[in-house]
Amino acid sequence: MAGDAFLDVVGSGFAPVRSPAPRHAAPRRIWAGQSLVAAVPVAAALLALALVAASGLSRRSGLPEALEPYAYGYFLDRYPLFAFALVYGAARIVAAAAGPGMAGPVRRVVFALLGLVALGAAGLYPTFGGLTLRGGYATGSMAFLTGQPLWLAYALGAAVAASMVGGIVGVAVIAASRPLRPSWRRIGWGALSFVSLGFGAGVVGLAKTFGFGPWPARAMTASEAGLAAGLLLVAMAPHSLLVGLRRRRAVA
Repeated sequence: MAGDAFLDVVGSGFAPVRSPAPRHAAPRRIWAGQSLVAAVPVAAALLALALVAASGLSRRSGLPEALEPYAYGYFLDRYPLFAFALVYGAARIVAAAAGPGMAGPVRRVVFALLGLVALGAAGLYPTFGGLTLRGGYATGSMAFLTGQPLWLAYALGAAVAASMVGGIVGVAVIAASRPLRPSWRRIGWGALSFVSLGFGAGVVGLAKTFGFGPWPARAMTASEAGLAAGLLLVAMAPHSLLVGLRRRRAVA
């Protein structure tokens, strides 16, 4: 065995012959990339929260005139963490378009940009909350006014808001990076994603109930930032874990 190794070295011009990489190395690299795709959106939302808290950004800050309308309004006061949910959705689109997949670069860029524009319009037009929060709020309010229990009315409103965000993000991700072949398996994963996003929307919407402060009326305190980070983690974890599991199974 030693002689064979010596002959290999001599025969290769005194350069050691490298053994071929294990067959499982490529799947491991793919799994690492898929896990990164699942984790980056969570990190992006938490980073945005940390930047807002550290900078003291609030209505008292000097804002460009074009941004002032977005610093006021019922929906920002009532559902402030929705701002970071939008960051999560936008980062999900970007991470999927930049992650492992069979789509070409043109398809990735075009549909990622279209998804980002649609998400921004649904969440911010005409002001903060857009059609997303307005649709969810109107659904929950009408359900409550028609005699439904408060918890059910709130769940229906959260489901409508989650379906808007999830629909835009899901279509953008599929169009930018996934094979365009429908199947019952994909429909099942989509249903689970909807449930996880509905749960996340419910948690985000209860921030005030859990004691989150009056931001953006004033700067966010350290304790409020910690509470917000915990709520965001609870809200995003089910969907993020589901994305990671789905991608791992796809390359298993």
